[in-house]
Amino acid sequence: MWRIWLIFDPRRALVALFVFLFVLALVIHFILLSTDTFNWLDGPNSAQGAAMATAAPPTP
Repeated sequence: MWRIWLIFDPRRALVALFVFLFVLALVIHFILLSTDTFNWLDGPNSAQGAAMATAAPPTP
């Protein structure tokens, strides 16, 4: 394992890893915000969420 760090500079590798993970987290959160189900900012008041919330309950 120590030979890998002889090839790569540890500071640059860790900075690149943290930048990649931060960008990945932003992309995942923006994808979730673009959906009606997982949009925690608008909540169930969005058009699709309100339509699903007011659907008729199942009959027994």
